[in-house]
Amino acid sequence: MKSLYKYIVTIIKAIHSLVLGMIVTFKEFFVKKITEQYPENRHTTLHIAERFRAYLVMPHDENNEHACTACGICQMNCPNQTIQVVSKMVEAEDGGKPKRVLDKYYYDLGQCTFCNLCVVNCPSHAIKFVNDFENSVFTRDKLKMTLNHEGSKKREQLK
Repeated sequence: MKSLYKYIVTIIKAIHSLVLGMIVTFKEFFVKKITEQYPENRHTTLHIAERFRAYLVMPHDENNEHACTACGICQMNCPNQTIQVVSKMVEAEDGGKPKRVLDKYYYDLGQCTFCNLCVVNCPSHAIKFVNDFENSVFTRDKLKMTLNHEGSKKREQLK
């Protein structure tokens, strides 16, 4: 008798759950649909949220200068080693102690989790995420980027 009661209660709960699901589905049928006509109208109607993170960039000014000091904090804070900062030591012009200079800044978009820890912890604000979302490629090698431009150098501090 007890098992029959459990069986009937289970059936009633299942029917109740089914009816609730159908009510939600039926309500959704009358909601106005919003469809983005993506490839055709990408520049006119496409809205990308300001907080969206697509990939990392290192802004350079008109003199091909960047703000990266090659400190490596972004590399240390990256949870899955997406960033690799390669630096070299250069003798100072005034004969002082050698300075660390950025040689290459490697970034692997395919491994990035877009956690933003690198940008938040950068003391010189040398890197940032842009919200350009079209990142599809056919090979993973194209997702590996060098962020500093060829021949770029560190921006001198304004005095």
